[in-house]
Amino acid sequence: MIMLSSFSKAIDGLSTWSGKLAAWIVIPNVFALVYEFFARYVFGSPTIWSYEVTYFLYGSHFLLGAAYTLHLKSHIRIDIFYQHISPRGRAIVDSIGYLIFFFPVMILLIYAGAEFTIQSFEMGEKSGLSPWRPYLFPYKAVVMISILLLFLQGIAEFVRNTFLTIKGKEL
Repeated sequence: MIMLSSFSKAIDGLSTWSGKLAAWIVIPNVFALVYEFFARYVFGSPTIWSYEVTYFLYGSHFLLGAAYTLHLKSHIRIDIFYQHISPRGRAIVDSIGYLIFFFPVMILLIYAGAEFTIQSFEMGEKSGLSPWRPYLFPYKAVVMISILLLFLQGIAEFVRNTFLTIKGKEL
């Protein structure tokens, strides 16, 4: 029990760290947007890099925050019935949901994402959205890391829910 608790807390710490990192990504994103606004509309000289920088930063912000959001139990949920059942009943519903939906989808995303990230790195894939044409593998690596963090947080949540289901008390 102590080992499971330590494992879950370690994953929670990693998710919290990634969530706080994701929060800081907003700052360079805002600076890039403001810079582009002034360059384009005040000086009449738009940049070739701002679209992709803001696209990548916003995507990183959104994705790196997913595991932290799961840790906080802040993902969108339809809880018409869920809110009326006991904590143990919710743990059962959540455990089944993780087994049927979450883990299979995450495993597929990890498999496909790793393949796409490695392939992007090997071929030196570049973006075609602007004349700047930055490499895509760093962004794809962030996507992969985000998926792995979300998967780990899902494991921690599954462990907690399974423990509550079996023992009737929280881990």
